[in-house]
Amino acid sequence: MTKAASVFICESCGSKSPKWLGRCPACGEWDSFVEEAERPKETRPGVTARGGHATPLPEVRAEDGRRLSTGINEVDRVLGGGVVAGGVALLGGDPGVGKSTLLMQIFGAVSGGAVTLYVSGEESASQVASRARRLGVNAPSLHLLAETSLEAALDEAKRLSPALLAIDSIQTAATAALGAAPGSLSQVRDCAVRLTEFAKTSDTGVIMVGHITKDGMIAGPKALEHIVDTVLYLEGEKYRHLKVLRVQKNRYGATSELALLEMTSEGLKEVENPSAALLADRPVGQPGSCIGVALQGTRPLLFEIQALTSPSAFGMAKRMSAGLDRNRVQLLTAVLERAARMTLGDRDLFVNVVGGVEVEEPALDLPLCLAVASAAYGKPIPQELAAFGEIGLAGEVRGAGAALPRAKEAAALGFKRLMLPASDMRRIEHKPKGITLEPVSSLAEAVELLFG
Repeated sequence: MTKAASVFICESCGSKSPKWLGRCPACGEWDSFVEEAERPKETRPGVTARGGHATPLPEVRAEDGRRLSTGINEVDRVLGGGVVAGGVALLGGDPGVGKSTLLMQIFGAVSGGAVTLYVSGEESASQVASRARRLGVNAPSLHLLAETSLEAALDEAKRLSPALLAIDSIQTAATAALGAAPGSLSQVRDCAVRLTEFAKTSDTGVIMVGHITKDGMIAGPKALEHIVDTVLYLEGEKYRHLKVLRVQKNRYGATSELALLEMTSEGLKEVENPSAALLADRPVGQPGSCIGVALQGTRPLLFEIQALTSPSAFGMAKRMSAGLDRNRVQLLTAVLERAARMTLGDRDLFVNVVGGVEVEEPALDLPLCLAVASAAYGKPIPQELAAFGEIGLAGEVRGAGAALPRAKEAAALGFKRLMLPASDMRRIEHKPKGITLEPVSSLAEAVELLFG
């Protein structure tokens, strides 16, 4: 009998090696190779030939996928209108952030008019039922199954023909066709492929819960994101009541959408006015605070950016950032020193986005620089002013786009002044009422306008 060949696979990037390596040559991770038995090609599950002939494009009837409402408007908006029938979604997040809670709420809403199947590999059926009762979910059409075998879960799904299927979590699922342990790269990848095949052939929506590694990525590895249709991240500290649901990939809707949810005793509730919630408890008359208008997906949101400067104790200035890219903060600090002729090299700088939200939009460059300048000068920025704009290395303020929606959002929250790029000002045909637009073309002009 021929001995089964083995191969070493990197759990971080999926690269293979015939022998164990201390460091992966592809992604650079240390101690990430694990040994797995190489599977014969004829036993590969999940690959079936659908047959048929190619059809000319004009003869193919385009259909909009049927969507299932999650019962939470913010989640529906992030998904592009709801869970798509036949679509596969991956929900990731830190332990304890509320992934299972959100999943149960979604199944409670969908089960009101359709059959659903919730497969739990980490908890017993009684534990899942206890969470459902705490959240007020008591739908007879919601079926619970405590199982780690993928074959058993798929057999039950074929028997029930559910509209929505949940796998909580994909790291606990395992197929008998492989000898690898559950949670290994080959098990996670093959289980995801077979679930995707089932979703496409049965028109069943599938939601898989994925664990997060210490680097904040979905374990299993990142290759799992290329298999599914939608990738969602539920972010937020374990003991904070505000959670952020962010979409990283969506074949059926816009990407970079964001939903702000609040954890309550009855589960996750949508925050009806996210901008107002993020600006709550804002200090009055304190330097180092500026309101920035960012575009998250298709919706503008207002964020408070705080900056604090202090003399450096050891002659080496520190740059720390929470919510914004640290490298971007260092770059903009250098631009601000040159454009406004400020000296920040002997001061420590601390930057924070209030609410624990991570934002990557370049339009927050201008409010960040204004907050740092306010902290350095010790002069507060007017409470009625908000700003947005991208900063170039020469100190110019570049256009960020979507100026009118940003201005309307700022005016709706009571701001009377909006500082914006001069190029965006020229694109606004009808100025919103109740707010004064102040265009600037350079960072030096903005600092001079506010601080003299």
